[in-house]
Order: sequence, then C-alpha cells, then structure tokens
Amino acid sequence: MTGTGKTVTRVDLCEAVYQKVGLSRTESSAFVELVLKEITDCLEKGETVKLSSFGSFMVRKKGERIGRNPKTGTEVPISPRRVMVFKPSAILKQRINGDSAAVGNGKDHDD
Repeated sequence: MTGTGKTVTRVDLCEAVYQKVGLSRTESSAFVELVLKEITDCLEKGETVKLSSFGSFMVRKKGERIGRNPKTGTEVPISPRRVMVFKPSAILKQRINGDSAAVGNGKDHDD
C-alpha cells in the first residue's frame, strides 16, 4: 500500500489473521480484540507497550498550561491530561521509506 489513503480497520486486521494464520473468523476476531484490549489496558495503567521492530506506545502527562484561541487571541487555561504517543522503531521507519537493505536485520536500534 503506497499512499492510497486506505484506512485499515479491525475488520481488516481480523480478515488478515483469518487468511494468514488459519484460525476461524470468530477466533481471528477474538484474537485481534484480545491483543488490542491488552495494549489498551497496559496504556491505561500508564505502562509503555514496546513491540519489537514496530515501535512503542507511551502515555505522557501534560501539565496545565495557558493556550490561546487563534481566532480571538483570548488566553484559555488548558487542563492537565494524559496523552498517548507512538514512537516508531528504526526498522519501521526504514520500511516505510523503502530502505530494504536495513529491513530484516532483526535489530531495533530505537532503544
């Protein structure tokens, strides 16, 4: 997929598992849901989820700060919150940029 703008959905992931792993569609769907739930639960607890050769999902805390309404210029307080951040691995970055020489070396240099 090179720049087609297609969005991959849960259904697409379930279908891929069904096609490539050989589980039933029901089992494939349950498997995908279980993996996503585990990732979500870990992030909710503030844990970092690192998937080798893919990347890391992290939760960061942002403190309260003053923002500005771009239309009116009025200052508005922005409340503290947690945000989720994804940091791709070096291998994923190389793959999306078509650097096939670096793909498959099995090392994630993004530690």
